[in-house]
Amino acid sequence: MKDAPLEANIVDVTAANIGEHPQAICFINPKHEHFHHKADWLKPQFKNGLKIKLLYPAGGKRSAGFIEYVPGEYCWRGVNAKGYMFIHCVWINGKENQQRGMGALLIKAVEAEAKEMLGVCVLTSDKSFMARRDIFRKLGYHVAAESGHDQLLVKQFKAGPLPVLRVPRPGEQTGQGLAIVYSRQCPWVARFVEEVKPILKKLNLKLAVTELKTPAQAQSAPCVYGVFNLLYDGRVLADRYISTTRFLNILKAEGLAGDARLKRKGKR
Repeated sequence: MKDAPLEANIVDVTAANIGEHPQAICFINPKHEHFHHKADWLKPQFKNGLKIKLLYPAGGKRSAGFIEYVPGEYCWRGVNAKGYMFIHCVWINGKENQQRGMGALLIKAVEAEAKEMLGVCVLTSDKSFMARRDIFRKLGYHVAAESGHDQLLVKQFKAGPLPVLRVPRPGEQTGQGLAIVYSRQCPWVARFVEEVKPILKKLNLKLAVTELKTPAQAQSAPCVYGVFNLLYDGRVLADRYISTTRFLNILKAEGLAGDARLKRKGKR
């Protein structure tokens, strides 16, 4: 039998109080050298209506989860969701907090804010590093569109056009060679881009690095997830955060370390 949901306090994190709630940055230690990447990215996004909610169990001093969301026209995924509230990510931290209804509490809090909009939507995935569809289906969401292992789910409050996936052609944007197209919307992605630099130097490899700096750019990124795209000659090698170990394994599997063309590539 599952535990009953905990009583909880949900705090809205804003530009004014984010310093008091560093766990809003995906539970990365604020003393970590790359913590500032997401913190700096958030400042202009708050002006676009982006919000973060942290969930604190009753009596607890540390948050157990968060949800990040934004009006659809400002979302950082390959989605056209104007008129909807778009959930970037929802995360419950620690096994002791799983299956206690915390994620549902956060999603319902977003829905309450969006009740005058067309509805709420979210990109889920069968792969790692993103929420799965199950929790949303239990809350009345349905699949509006699918692309490979990703699903666009929606819960409508009013009649109107459904959100749609925007699936670009990777090769048209990145050209030839090894490339990373990314956004600091995900602090783990921004952290990876910095951590991979010593590896590239050691292997004497160069690659094109493009940072997506606006929601419109992210919505037209090579992959639907938007904020991380690792490509070679326009072919997708990874479409979400990977570890440096995984990156090395990809290079070895593709035989890229010995490709002379890569050594002539520079940074965009």
